[in-house]
Amino acid sequence: MPSNLVPHKVDSSACFCRVDRSSAAAAARRIPVSKACVQPSLRASIHPLKPRPGAERSRGGACPLLPGLPDDLAIACLIRVPRADHWKLRLVCRKWCRLLAGNYFYGLRRRLGLAEQWLYAVKRDGRDGRVSWDVLDPSRGEWRALPPVPGEYAEADGFGCAVLGGCHLYLLGGRDPRRGSAMRRVVFYSARSNRWHRAPDMLRRRQFFDVCVMGNRLYVAGGEGGGGGLRSAEVFDPAKNRWSFVAEMAAPMAPFVSAVHGGRWFVKGIGAQQQVLSQAYSPESDSWSIVLDGMVTGWRSASACLNGRLYAAECMDGCRLRAYDEAVDAWSTCADSKQHRGSSQAAAIVALHGRLFVVRNDMSVSAVQVAAEAGKQRWQTLAGKAHTKSFVTGLLSNLAGRSRAKNNILHCQVLEV
Repeated sequence: MPSNLVPHKVDSSACFCRVDRSSAAAAARRIPVSKACVQPSLRASIHPLKPRPGAERSRGGACPLLPGLPDDLAIACLIRVPRADHWKLRLVCRKWCRLLAGNYFYGLRRRLGLAEQWLYAVKRDGRDGRVSWDVLDPSRGEWRALPPVPGEYAEADGFGCAVLGGCHLYLLGGRDPRRGSAMRRVVFYSARSNRWHRAPDMLRRRQFFDVCVMGNRLYVAGGEGGGGGLRSAEVFDPAKNRWSFVAEMAAPMAPFVSAVHGGRWFVKGIGAQQQVLSQAYSPESDSWSIVLDGMVTGWRSASACLNGRLYAAECMDGCRLRAYDEAVDAWSTCADSKQHRGSSQAAAIVALHGRLFVVRNDMSVSAVQVAAEAGKQRWQTLAGKAHTKSFVTGLLSNLAGRSRAKNNILHCQVLEV
């Protein structure tokens, strides 16, 4: 090397993460390896959308998430913002919007135990018969109306509903009110992007069928098609993004209650001869079998599994719950609030935060810790206190015809974000 050429001195505290790629590449050729900047940068998976060239650049460099902070530290701050305020974060800038729409952001929230579970209820309005949905934040105890569901499901009937991946709410099949026939259509709502998307259609047209999730796969079975009752069953694998047939049911049926328990899918419904049938599907053996044990004999209402045990409502309003004991093959009362909620029917029971939530058609929600000692369970009313009408109020409502305009909750699911 000539004596008059001396390498440039480099400040070890300097950071080249804020300059564009061409400048950084040129500068890197002049910097010794030992002096290279080791400041971490954003992972590419955070950006599902390709940014426009020069869209978010200021002073010749890429715009940081939070001015003055490294991006990894900024993300550590943003993932701790409560979910109820995420819609505000999306309005700040496009970079924040892309961050919240990616898997990396919510993967960190789940990994660090910051993910929140909200309750979603799909219901039919008693006045105009249209389908809508609301969401309940258990920490605030208030229902909030959501934007309309996709147009094909605004007046549909007999459709299925399930959750995949903890954050994708699927609506499947059902009766098309415009054509009067069953549908194959499948749509899903992403709680991360806050948008509806299309999914591959089912292989058969179905309505009044049942659906469940096992092993992060979506199973549908039974129901009615274009030519009557169906025995066929299908499974959707999100990893392959396609549907495939599984073993047919032992007999065609229109299910009215189902549950996943002990690694099997139990379905109870009405058969072709208007008889009550109970069947169980095992994904390991890919086979259906008729079930006649004590579990299905005393099982006829909304149910849910919590910590490997099956619970169901014992009375119409869900103020009493019972559990199935496999040892004696029988149901027994496990929780009783001793406070009837009037004539509002328990539409669903879901497991949330280690408790059972009873959701009624009047949008009232009660929670109970069933793991507590018998007789010492604490019931809590979270939202929509039951409507306790006086005699005069009830009489006026009947005269006005309001008693016929009651909401009907069709499905209740839990999404985690």
